[in-house]
Amino acid sequence: MTHLGGAETTLFWVGAPLAVLGALGLLFARKAVHGAMGMALTMIILGVFYIAQQAEFLGVIQIFVYSGAVIMLFLFVIMLVGVDSSDSLVETIRGQRVAGLLLSLALAAMLLAQVAQARFPTAVGLQQVNADPGNVSGIANLIFGPYVWPFEVTSALLITAAIGAMILAHRERLSAKPSQADWSRERIKSGENVAGLPVPGVYARSNSVDTPALLPDGSISELSVSRVLRARKQVADSRAEYKHSQELEAESGDMTSQEVGDRQ
Repeated sequence: MTHLGGAETTLFWVGAPLAVLGALGLLFARKAVHGAMGMALTMIILGVFYIAQQAEFLGVIQIFVYSGAVIMLFLFVIMLVGVDSSDSLVETIRGQRVAGLLLSLALAAMLLAQVAQARFPTAVGLQQVNADPGNVSGIANLIFGPYVWPFEVTSALLITAAIGAMILAHRERLSAKPSQADWSRERIKSGENVAGLPVPGVYARSNSVDTPALLPDGSISELSVSRVLRARKQVADSRAEYKHSQELEAESGDMTSQEVGDRQ
């Protein structure tokens, strides 16, 4: 029987609460980006646990594949969809929430019952497996040996889930896609933004995407800043920009009058 050392015990009591906090952040975070970061924290700590238990291959795969590729894919999808997009709360199928809740409770009860009845043998560690045939070869023998059928079924389920997600996310276009000329005609007919939306940073103190544009009368154009920056609260202060522009106009006016007086 193997006994945990002081370093492994300390690692568990330090890393386990952080992993639980990351999992809770995935469940209860209001922003999708924060939820993805919490999931990444949990995956990295699990990889460290695997490495500490001499399962180096699983630990490295856990960190590089799940914390690297999968989490980055989630973040790319979030950036593509938008951080301020919200899901519709209208049920397309009546009673699906109640059915989903009941099925989740039934699944949780089954898992608890199975875990309570499980009997684990004495831990022997991975020293013998790492020595012969090796960590990678041992995992390959298990996956493509006694567990080849569950492995293939899991692969089929993942592919089915990916295809289903693409089908559900796809939206059929009911009309032809409007061209740039169509958008121009629509703006002219409505009389709004005939010349197009103002570009951020135009006539402002700095030419930046987070700096609102200034209209000809010196006021701030709220339409010049992207809605993504508004959702992230990364927009420059409009009042400060307006005040600074007024100060610059006053200074330029004083310098001009002084230069005229000197010439006279």
